[in-house]
Amino acid sequence: MATRSDEVTLVVPASPEFVRLARLMAAGIASRMGFSFEEVEDLRIAVDELWYCLVGPHPEVGTVRLTCSIGTDALEMEGVAAVEGASRLHPIAVSEFSGRILDAVVDEYTLEADGARPSFRLIKRRATS
Repeated sequence: MATRSDEVTLVVPASPEFVRLARLMAAGIASRMGFSFEEVEDLRIAVDELWYCLVGPHPEVGTVRLTCSIGTDALEMEGVAAVEGASRLHPIAVSEFSGRILDAVVDEYTLEADGARPSFRLIKRRATS
């Protein structure tokens, strides 16, 4: 990724309804960076998919820390969940369908199932003119 010039962090409850804030954060930063409308929409879709993989359809007890790193030509977003308890209601995995969507809308992504601290990371590069 390009040299980081700025970073924005947001901490929200680990609950499906807070994906709106994650999408808004990614879209606002990408717009500020000069991403096209289509690229911003791609980011919103990717955040939706990875948030669902991370949190699932039911609220978890805990938080998700979202960090957007702003580079000169790329946006990197990381989401790390800190959930209570050893058992989760939702398994951490990218389905085949979600994987196809993510492959189409971002340049790179990962999803890590690390017990009570699962995480995702995505990178979206701005198209060159």
